Amino acid sequence: MVTHRIALIPGDGIGQEVTPAARHVLDTVGARHGVHFTYDEFDWSCARYHETGAMMPADGLEQIRQHDAIFLGAVGDPSVPDHVSLWGLLIPIRRGFRQYVNLRPVKVFEGLPSPVRTALPGQVDLVVVRENVEGEYGEVGGRLHRGFPEEMAVQEAVFTRAGVTRIAEYAFTLADNRRGVLTSATKSNGIVHTMPFWDEIVAEVATSHPDVTWRAEHIDALAAKLVLDPTRFDVIVGSNLFGDILSDLTAAVAGGIGIAPAANLNPEREFPSMFEPVHGSAPDIAGRGIANPLGAIWTAALLLDHLGHAEAAAEVEHAIAACLAKSPVRTPDLGGTANTVEFTKAVLEFA
Repeated sequence: MVTHRIALIPGDGIGQEVTPAARHVLDTVGARHGVHFTYDEFDWSCARYHETGAMMPADGLEQIRQHDAIFLGAVGDPSVPDHVSLWGLLIPIRRGFRQYVNLRPVKVFEGLPSPVRTALPGQVDLVVVRENVEGEYGEVGGRLHRGFPEEMAVQEAVFTRAGVTRIAEYAFTLADNRRGVLTSATKSNGIVHTMPFWDEIVAEVATSHPDVTWRAEHIDALAAKLVLDPTRFDVIVGSNLFGDILSDLTAAVAGGIGIAPAANLNPEREFPSMFEPVHGSAPDIAGRGIANPLGAIWTAALLLDHLGHAEAAAEVEHAIAACLAKSPVRTPDLGGTANTVEFTKAVLEFA
């Protein structure tokens, strides 16, 4: 029996509802494969911010540094500005633990129609690889002359050779192990410094991966092509901003962000990696018990795979696909009436 220690951060909104679903799946499927999980739960959230003035304690990273992985439910509440909640919890963990890869797989499943008529089950299977710790989400900049007519804001994008090289290397290696096709998101025709720099480094990394067919696509044209013909894509690598936007777009192509998983990875495993569903805290439905747990369940599969349990991870993914294909059980966002617990149970019946 292998034991893993997991830091649970349910967070805000429906994070409180989907985190137990992910935990139930980890415990059930893990037990079949000789894997046991122990959990330490942390109340880091917007509720904590209102009580203490901080999303997490000053020594928060030290409290979770020795865990094998982190599972985060969701971050955000209308009562707290987004830049406060994100920069007080999610981003410090990503950057403090050098989780420079944000991995977001996308599939169209049988039983969950895509709004894109050409996106058929089994034909859309891609991964967005997002640079996760620098780029457009840099901390360089500021605001001047607040409250005066000449008030201004400056936000600097920061791209480093080390940062672009390592995310490109990860993406090309991933493409080597998939269908061997990579698309690099750029905008070098309009952003004259950082994007040509990105393009040059991606091209350099490509020379070490001769079996990968690749091309650079301007972000605006790429967004259009993802809607017109999503089947042509395999691995897409993009900067922090471009990867963020594309991962939500591709999730929508697959039928909704409620099913989308994500992993924040430190590939060198010097620090724990963090796993989170894409859907956010969804305050409009929070507390009603109807949140779609599929994003959290698929995220649990990513966690299992990262910890070295590929067969268990595949079992979870198979259960998701089988449930959608063979069961009528759906949460309201997918057109059904099931609650979170009922949908989780339905998935596990196929595991």
